[in-house]
Amino acid sequence: MVEDLTVATVALTMVSASFPFYLYGAWIMIDTEVVTWDTLVYHLKFIVTGLVLNTVPVVAWMGPRLLDQLGGLAALHAFLGLQAYALLLFALTGIYHILQAKRRHNLYADPDQDIALDEIHENMPAWRFRLRVGVFGYVMFWLLAYVVGIMRYVVLYQLL
Repeated sequence: MVEDLTVATVALTMVSASFPFYLYGAWIMIDTEVVTWDTLVYHLKFIVTGLVLNTVPVVAWMGPRLLDQLGGLAALHAFLGLQAYALLLFALTGIYHILQAKRRHNLYADPDQDIALDEIHENMPAWRFRLRVGVFGYVMFWLLAYVVGIMRYVVLYQLL
């Protein structure tokens, strides 16, 4: 039980530490008027760090133990987490195409071109919609899964 509590606490700490990286990565993009390649790479350093801090405990510790604990809060926690990752994949389908189109038009190296983003490809509005829905959905389900995870942690280790 003590070893389990220690690993659970490390997992909780890693997942909790991912959130500030997500917030700062988002802030970089919100605060930037023109996204250059350097800005994008800087943003991705924080987002990827957050994803690693979040995903390592999921894959290495939570996932393998899930079937042994599946019920109640564990099932809800797993469902919400899977929804978060599904929406992240949905966002990536938009990001991939946006990156391709912007690189094709050299908008990362020469961002001062007088061209609207939606004009560089006929599907750009749909790709940007995917990106927005996916990122918003990921964050929403991540937060819900996080709250349920905290509840599970408190219940399992009888901290109250």
